[in-house]
Amino acid sequence: MSLTLYNTLTRQKQPFEPVEPGKVRMYVCGVTVYDYCHLGHARSYVVWDTVRRYLLWRGYDVRYVQNFTDIDDKIIRRSQEENLPWQDITHKYIAAYLEDLGRLNVMPADAYPKATEVMPQIIALIKQLIEQGYAYPVGGDVYYAIAKFPTYGKLSGRKLEQMEAGASGRVDDEAETKKRHPLDFALWKAAKPGEPEWASPWGQGRPGWHIECSAMVRELLGDQIDIHTGGEDLVFPHHENEIAQSEAATAKPLARYWLHNGFVKIRGDKMSKSLKNFTTIRSLLETTDPMVVRLFVLQAHYRSPIDFTDEAIAAAENGWHTLAEALRSVNQFAKLPGWSTDTALDQTAVDRFNTAMDDDFNTPIALSVLFELAKELRREENVLIHTGNSELPVAQLHALWYTLEQLTQVLGLNVDQLEGATATADGLTDAAIEAMIQQRQEARKAKNWAESDRIRDELKSKGITLIDSKDGTTRWHRG
Repeated sequence: MSLTLYNTLTRQKQPFEPVEPGKVRMYVCGVTVYDYCHLGHARSYVVWDTVRRYLLWRGYDVRYVQNFTDIDDKIIRRSQEENLPWQDITHKYIAAYLEDLGRLNVMPADAYPKATEVMPQIIALIKQLIEQGYAYPVGGDVYYAIAKFPTYGKLSGRKLEQMEAGASGRVDDEAETKKRHPLDFALWKAAKPGEPEWASPWGQGRPGWHIECSAMVRELLGDQIDIHTGGEDLVFPHHENEIAQSEAATAKPLARYWLHNGFVKIRGDKMSKSLKNFTTIRSLLETTDPMVVRLFVLQAHYRSPIDFTDEAIAAAENGWHTLAEALRSVNQFAKLPGWSTDTALDQTAVDRFNTAMDDDFNTPIALSVLFELAKELRREENVLIHTGNSELPVAQLHALWYTLEQLTQVLGLNVDQLEGATATADGLTDAAIEAMIQQRQEARKAKNWAESDRIRDELKSKGITLIDSKDGTTRWHRG
């Protein structure tokens, strides 16, 4: 089947047809950098990173842009609370974002535009909207007139008469009296004492939240892109307002496909600071392997809500152990005569994986293919350890392992992420293990049984099992 995506705009799955064949322009709404990222952010950016990786796997040339909102009411408040320049706040939390998401193996974006870096483009876009009659200045502010955009509400499915006032999400009560319609939202905000400000035709001030993304998309990716993504909380008002701004200015659809990920719940409740169930990525990673967190995210379909519970994390830990141990089985298989480094794949497994991912990125089904491969590899490893031979031809065994290795990379699951390709949690590499086994062999030749037993026990305490063969050789395996 061809790749199909669930488009929030049309409320149905559609075949994926990019604007330019073979190329994908993808924009991901990024974080407002005033605090550490939480588990909801982890879910969102792991999901979109996986979508990007799969598009690359399928041969698309992907340009992936993710912004930072680096000027905002929340940033200004945090700056005032901590008595620090707002730039110090944004620099700190941008660095924290990159560190936290890097640990989750999220690939760096091709570009990370910041709102403050595109101020001329923001002002130019606002001027254009005023000239076209879609916006109006008043008292140093500029507002978008939603009544001028007949299809307003098409993304969220909301009817104008049903919408509540204050839809801009970030307009204070004082501004309500300036607006022609209660749903009109701010494109430019007049400066307040002590706040960051930029010069504009309407006086000193700063941009509204929504116009920032419209300007960054246009500057980095052009008038029309292929995929625009974000959490489902951004459908309204943020993405709705982006559409109104960009499509009024260009008379073109802003994005062909709108994708939104579901919420994270904490033990059944919506995650929120008020409920004190707020979990930051870095606090979670103090106790949990990053790949367990990534697997936890991928075990649910991206559009479904996901519940963060002890049981769910335990299941992800077991799953990651299964995959990681199967990937490490190469340490045993590589000893077989004829083990190669070719790139032959098990096409049946690849086809099943692709079919799952082509169906709106169905990672739970895709993962089931990986687990089947992993279980078969671990079974063969067990046979090899105890008999010295594999029941499968070496070429077939290699294809199974190489397929698992490639598909885990497509999902961003990387056994090297924390511990290196061959090291255990205790830091023992294959070479170190082989050296200890050689020392034990020397001790046995010298009939120093106490030293031989000591080495065996030390390896066993580190999770390494030795199997002595009748021909005098010793095989070993982890776990």
